[in-house]
Amino acid sequence: MKNLRKLAAGAIATVLAFSMAACGSSSASSNGDSQQSAGKSVTVDQKSAKATSLSDFGTMDDLVAAAEKEGALNVIALPHDWSNYGEVISTFKKKYPKIKVTELNPNASSKEELDAAKTNKGTDAAPDVFDVGQQIAATSTDAFAPYKVQAWDKIPAENKDANGAYYADYTGIMSIGWNKDKYGDINKLEDLLDPKFAGTVALNGKPAEAGAAFNGYLMINQLAGGDINNLQPGLDFFKKLKDAGNLTTVDVTNGTIDSGQTGVVMDWTYNQASYKKELKSKGVNWEYKTFPKAQVVSYYNQAINVDAPHPAAARLWEEYLYSAEAQNLWFKGGANPVLLSSMKEDGTVDQDTLKDAITIEGKPVSYTNDDATRITEWLQNNWDKTIGN
Repeated sequence: MKNLRKLAAGAIATVLAFSMAACGSSSASSNGDSQQSAGKSVTVDQKSAKATSLSDFGTMDDLVAAAEKEGALNVIALPHDWSNYGEVISTFKKKYPKIKVTELNPNASSKEELDAAKTNKGTDAAPDVFDVGQQIAATSTDAFAPYKVQAWDKIPAENKDANGAYYADYTGIMSIGWNKDKYGDINKLEDLLDPKFAGTVALNGKPAEAGAAFNGYLMINQLAGGDINNLQPGLDFFKKLKDAGNLTTVDVTNGTIDSGQTGVVMDWTYNQASYKKELKSKGVNWEYKTFPKAQVVSYYNQAINVDAPHPAAARLWEEYLYSAEAQNLWFKGGANPVLLSSMKEDGTVDQDTLKDAITIEGKPVSYTNDDATRITEWLQNNWDKTIGN
């Protein structure tokens, strides 16, 4: 369980305020000039630092050569059990063995990713690339170097910055997971009121403070008859859960799931996939599902540090992530990659994964930054006085 990563899931307006303080970074240094900052300074190649597409390098072979000349790539906030990032990273290493990949602070929040870039600016310790929530991405474009990957035209317009500063990579779908052997089936929202779930239904934090809880609330609100403009039905249902003695407000961890303390958990599909894999080895049949018309999504976004110490390697990493190979690895990890629709059309999607995957059906539930701010304020004003801590 990666609590900080969940907090940064692009849903919490309080995080937005912090992200603004992390924005604002100067452009990369000119060719031959060393950036000045604490730590070991680096010299950045101007051509690589200013490249906005593969054509600025020439061919893919030229990009690979430039990245291998740098010989290093710094990534941050990529826990191996999150969306199958472990395999994503290891596959990149195998493809490009001349590039040393350094994994910085895997549990960093989106804000902390940008803080690391600011603190280590001009040194070889700065992250080259970011994987951040939507609100952080939308308010931090000055910290990003625009770059359009080869698959740019396949990324839906609503999932990318028009100038190439950031672009969606993958999303989970908010889901309900549970121990199926112990509790049987969950087919509708009202099933959670059954006494057999006493003290074990977890929203996974306060919805005004944690990303997974925020999106879990929106899912329940949709199922209860509400929408992003009518939030009361969700609160009414959680009050019923509390009155029935079924709601627990403990933070969900691997330990609480293993012990059964949280036997029903609302979380992203890629986290549920991780739980399922881990619990299967312990003989537990962990099931999870989404619900039609209540598929809440929140995309993460890729961006390149405007002051990346290894700008060519950063761009090679992005090209790799938007290849069918890497997109399928995210898909394998329980996420819905942003290129999934186009991969279905061109036949590059992994059919074995697709066969059993939970995918977005129709129009998902999404929201703007303004929506998130408004919803968070409403939850701050209503959750505690109705549900308590």
